[in-house]
Amino acid sequence: MSGGETELGELLADLAPVLLPEDYVFCTLPGRKLAPELSALATFQEKEGLSVVLERSEAQRLGFDRGAVMRCISLGVHSSLEAVGLTAAVAGRLAGLGISANVIAAYFHDHVLVPAERAEEALEALLAMRPESGEANRRKRT
Repeated sequence: MSGGETELGELLADLAPVLLPEDYVFCTLPGRKLAPELSALATFQEKEGLSVVLERSEAQRLGFDRGAVMRCISLGVHSSLEAVGLTAAVAGRLAGLGISANVIAAYFHDHVLVPAERAEEALEALLAMRPESGEANRRKRT
């Protein structure tokens, strides 16, 4: 199995961002275990407790305190965990528009959680990051 793309130009050319339909929220749970009934998009153990990203409806159902409502943009490119610059490029693009970006790197793809009310704008900004030269270069190779 390939470890993913490392070249920033190729990563941007193949970014392929997709906006997931669900609303998500960040919550924190005291202690160190995820309850078996939870279906989390992501978790991270911090010294203060377990941080979880849940669908908003799930967090509401369970009565969890939660943060801002977010939407998730999954980057379709298979990025290597050793790639340099993708997170900075994506976050920098969104920061330039005043959009917060909470990036979660998983094994195959990176995922960007953005404020729900600015999700479409964030998606358009990421779609516009695809360099015109990347497509032209790819056509030359095939």
